[in-house]
This record gives sequence, C-alpha cells and structure tokens, in this order.
Amino acid sequence: MSDLQRPTLHYDVHPGEGPHLLLVHGMLSGRSYWLPNLRALREFTTPVVVELFGHGRSPSPERPERYHPEAYVEEFEAIREAVGAERWFICGQSLGASLTLRYALDRPERVIAQVWTNSASAFPEEPWAERIRPGMERQMELVDKLGHSVISEHRLNPARNPRLPDDLREAIEADIALHSPRGFAMTGLHTLPYTSLRARAGEITVPTLLALGEREQRFHESWHWAEQNIPQLEVAVLDAGHGVNIDDAEGFNEALRSFFGRFTAGE
Repeated sequence: MSDLQRPTLHYDVHPGEGPHLLLVHGMLSGRSYWLPNLRALREFTTPVVVELFGHGRSPSPERPERYHPEAYVEEFEAIREAVGAERWFICGQSLGASLTLRYALDRPERVIAQVWTNSASAFPEEPWAERIRPGMERQMELVDKLGHSVISEHRLNPARNPRLPDDLREAIEADIALHSPRGFAMTGLHTLPYTSLRARAGEITVPTLLALGEREQRFHESWHWAEQNIPQLEVAVLDAGHGVNIDDAEGFNEALRSFFGRFTAGE
C-alpha cells in the first residue's frame, strides 16, 4: 500500500467476473441494501460493498473530520488499494452518491465509469449547509436523549419501505440494529452539510450514468439540473422511487450491465 492508512470502513468483497465495483449505500442503509443486485452484478463486476461510518459494522469515530466527505475519498482510495484494483467502477445511492461523485472528481484517474442514483445531497441548491444544519443539531440532541429509537423511527429508515420483501426487510433491520446512534448523528452534523457538489458538476470527466427513480417527484428538478450541468450525463429512467436499486432491481441491474459493459475491454 502507499502512504494511505489502511481502510477503516467495513467492506466486503464479493467474488465476481470483471473489474471491481465500489457500492456505497445512503443514510441509515447498510450492506444488505445491495442484496437484490449482487447476484446480477457479480456476473460482470467484482462488487465491493462498503458501510459508512456509524452504520452496520463500520466504526463511529470521535473526531468530526473523519466524517467529512473528503475523508471518505481517502477511505475509498485506501480500499481500492487494499483490494488491488488499479481502476474500478463506482456506484453510490442517495448520500452515498454524493460521496462517490466526489471521489470521481478528486480521483478521476482511478474511475472507469460511475453510476449514481437519486440523491438530495449531491447537487442541492445553496446554501445547503445553512439549511440543514439546524435540523442536524436537533437530531443530535434527540439521539443523546432517545438513543437508538431515533434511528428505528426515522423517516429515512429503509426498512419502512412498503415494497420490501420480507427477507430483505429482515436483513436491512439486522443492519439497522448495528447502527450507532452517535455515528448516525455525527454523519448528520459532519457529512451531510458538506456534500454539495453543485459548483463542481461541470468538472466531471468520467463516464457517468444516473440510474433514475422516476417516481420520486421531488427529485425531478435535480434530475433536470444534472442533465444540463454534468457533461455527457446519461440517464436510465426506471420505474422506481428513491430506493432505485430495490424498487426496480431488475431494471437497475440491467442498466449497470449495459453501461459498464461498454468500458470493460482492456480492464
């Protein structure tokens, strides 16, 4: 390895055929969020499933700077080195999309191509930090007072998705049971306010696909903004809501197969 520290985030490498694919979930999700996709993705990639700080099996650092998006770029880079990938595919969901997009901006030479899904935190209108920080501070207060119940009852809890099959719901709930209330609150305070890449969208140089959940109406404005501002952005419109890769797993898997398949020669 280089002078990068060894990875701190928990990650699982799933045997597959093809280049490594970094998969990064969103707020309150975990590694099980990708279960509907792994079998298909293994046919043309080698999935590397990461869990964010405070989520699942990853630690909850005490230092706020560890949660900053720039620190995640270094974590992802350390994972890339650890798995022995010279270059890889990357895919982020929701909050994870804002982190993988940043990685592609800061380390474009390491990215073959990228996919991102509906994300309120990737390209929000400014002043993003000022808008959300008060709510994140209240969330920290609630966590200190109520503990893990804040997570289980949170509107972003993916287990509340009514379209989940029972086995997937159970797996997601098992992940959520491992989430750290403190780590969740620290993510709200020290990751979310700094995710916006709106000023850098025009700098994206790697091939990029938006796997769009069309049924999430509140994301439509961001979708059209991204089409106008991300160079050569491609869009796969899927019959899904915010949880694109779960709501339309078959369509999501096929979109990635088709998109990534164009870049595998020579990798």
